Amino acid sequence: MAVEADVLDELRRLRSRLPQLTGSLAASVDGLVLAQDTPGTEPEGLAALTAAALGVAQRVADATARGAFRELLLRGADGYVATYTAGPSAVLTLLADDRVNVGRLHLEGRRSGARIGELVAARIGPSDDARHTTAAVDEPGRPIGTLPVRAPQRPQSRSRARPQPETGG
Repeated sequence: MAVEADVLDELRRLRSRLPQLTGSLAASVDGLVLAQDTPGTEPEGLAALTAAALGVAQRVADATARGAFRELLLRGADGYVATYTAGPSAVLTLLADDRVNVGRLHLEGRRSGARIGELVAARIGPSDDARHTTAAVDEPGRPIGTLPVRAPQRPQSRSRARPQPETGG
């Protein structure tokens, strides 16, 4: 697949710009590996977990009215896992050690995510799945790969009109 080579080149360029990266993976929003540079980590498992985390993150964003998913950052005792949108049908997941500059991680991750999104869109083009995914990313009411979520609603405040005293007549 031609897109795999182009995306892998982008992942390698990303690693050269950000030496604290310990791995990177581009995957479809359904959890299929597009390209990976993840020594010591099973890429298929990471792609599947990324898709699951993406679904949960989208549901949280919807439930809290924060808009469409853009990125997710996890900090562990030994480093970071960051996931960024890569167009409407892919995501980029980065693994970094605990010495990484998080601002630089975000800057480079967002740039590479945008570039990978362009590469995927140019090579694959819109499919039925991508059109549905695009709608899910662009419309906060349609989570990616999950059932619709209804955010709890506050009860509408009732006007608290004070009862008027009855007048005798």
